[in-house]
Amino acid sequence: MNVDEHEKLTPKHVAIIMDGNGRWAKQRGLPRLAGHRKGAESVREAVEAAGDMGIPYLTLFSFSSENWRRPETEINDLMGLLRRYLKSEIAELHGKNIRFRVIGERKRLAPDIQKLVEEAERTTEGNTRQTLTLALSYGGRAEIADAARRIAQSVKLGLLEPDAVNEALFENYLWSVGLPDPDLIIRTSGEKRISNFLLWQCAYSEFFFTDVYWPDFNRSILEQAIEDFRRRDRRFGTTAHYA
Repeated sequence: MNVDEHEKLTPKHVAIIMDGNGRWAKQRGLPRLAGHRKGAESVREAVEAAGDMGIPYLTLFSFSSENWRRPETEINDLMGLLRRYLKSEIAELHGKNIRFRVIGERKRLAPDIQKLVEEAERTTEGNTRQTLTLALSYGGRAEIADAARRIAQSVKLGLLEPDAVNEALFENYLWSVGLPDPDLIIRTSGEKRISNFLLWQCAYSEFFFTDVYWPDFNRSILEQAIEDFRRRDRRFGTTAHYA
């Protein structure tokens, strides 16, 4: 495989379901917060490795709609880590020409976190090297329902004809508008399910599952996932070879 072919087969958008922080901590007799803190370090390494590998879009599933049902103390710990990340990492992302985005039901987040997210997005919106998206308070079904609701409102107000609703238009109402569909979705911790993540967008995604818990995720595992992706024959429902 020559260099050009190798670059063609590098996924444009990688999404990761970061799973296993709690189990990583339990194995070591540590509190769950220790797993989440170590997981935050893996986020930094994943962003850097993806950038070095020429992956322009990286999306991380960091907090799901269902995670709100966790114990209040754990939620508070996670939100504390999020605040720290938004305060300490955005300047570095900006310096590396990385755009930062959040998708999800951000109104459920605390007002100060919403403000930090908005400031981070505004600060980095012109960056072009890479787009880092955090899925926060995110659920795929909620995203689809929200899009359908807003389309229905547009139809009711006479702003949109029902016959105009197609896949391309629907995508413009998703929280992920502007992001290409993920070519590759990685899940850590050995679980083999999608857990309500990017349900619309993953129609033709390739999946890579690893038994490694998220706090132990590193560059070599991402490289392994990319190499596995390059061996796939992506046909998108046709018989033509992926190019």
